[in-house]
Amino acid sequence: MIDAGEREDGAMLGLTAVCIAGLSMEPALHSGDWWLVRTIGRIRPGDVLLLRHLARPDLLIVKRAVREEPHGWWVEGDNAEWSDDSRGFGVVPRDRVIGCLVLRYRRGQT
Repeated sequence: MIDAGEREDGAMLGLTAVCIAGLSMEPALHSGDWWLVRTIGRIRPGDVLLLRHLARPDLLIVKRAVREEPHGWWVEGDNAEWSDDSRGFGVVPRDRVIGCLVLRYRRGQT
């Protein structure tokens, strides 16, 4: 991830960027794709989110918001066979959600 919008205290300012790695979001997102991520604003079911993994907070993952739960979001990868998501680790607390992917600006190698 590029920390272009990161403040000294680690908080994000509006937009940041992420490079997709792995197969969990195929066919919608491909490994090597670069996306802009909106770090402020409303999240809706169907949005693709950048979030911190529950068991490994240093690991950033990209998953689709399926539904809002009382304590956060249920998220799933589009490619269930390759995805580590809420089906395995449960609801993602809101404070682990960094933002919503909004624009692919570079395609990965296919």
